Amino acid sequence: MAIRAEHDLHRRRRSRNVGLGLVLAGFVAVVFGLSVVKIRMLGASQAFDHVLRPEMLEQDQ
Repeated sequence: MAIRAEHDLHRRRRSRNVGLGLVLAGFVAVVFGLSVVKIRMLGASQAFDHVLRPEMLEQDQ
């Protein structure tokens, strides 16, 4: 049976790690939210890939 006394240093490290984890989770949530909003606002869009596509040509009507 080992005695496991927790030192004050371990408690401080744990609280810092939890704080950093919350900050990182918040950052991920913000980036995800911005990505979702950007995708919804743009809808179906095409990137410029240096290829001539039929929908880029002017249609004679």
